[in-house]
Formats: sequence, C-alpha cells, structure tokens
Amino acid sequence: MDGGIPSTGTSSVRGALDEALDAYEALATLGEEVEDEWGYVTDLSAAWRDRLASRGATKPDGTLEPARAAAIDAAIAEIGRITDPHRAIDWLSTFPQVVLAILGEEP
Repeated sequence: MDGGIPSTGTSSVRGALDEALDAYEALATLGEEVEDEWGYVTDLSAAWRDRLASRGATKPDGTLEPARAAAIDAAIAEIGRITDPHRAIDWLSTFPQVVLAILGEEP
C-alpha cells in the first residue's frame, strides 16, 4: 500500500472490522492503565466493541472498496502510535466512530 501504512490485507468488511477490533482491544488495554478510569474504559470499550461487531454481522460477506480499506488501515495505524493511557481513553469513542464513518454508517 502507498504511504507506508500496513494493509489489513483484506477486502472484506468482516476482515477489516476484525483488524479494527484487534487494534481497539489494544487501545482499551492501554486506557485501563488509568486506575481511576478503569470502569469507564471497560464500559465504553464494551459498548463500542459490540457496535463494531454488530456492523460486521450485518454484512459478513460484504466487500470493502480499496479506498475504504486504506482509510481503516490509516486509522488503525494512528491508534497504534498512541502510548499515553489518557490519550487512549480519548480515542476509545473516536476510533469506532471513524471506522463506522469510513464504512458509510452513521456512528
């Protein structure tokens, strides 16, 4: 892929969402390091994981246009650069909304 962004290697909606969910899990784990925010992080991430997973269930065999796959790859790469737990918490609601918008769904 152009730009040095690693590709999910998939053209399926389900495959891209699986990659996004894996990245999201790492983000949530980082956010859980903030002890005072643990409950909030757990609840928020569970809700958004369910929302993303249900999106994949609506079109399990759907194909993903290359531009949309590249956009999801870029979003995954962006959250992969986050090292601060507080910033991770900020992205716990942002990242899923970005992914849903890329897929053409209202967050």
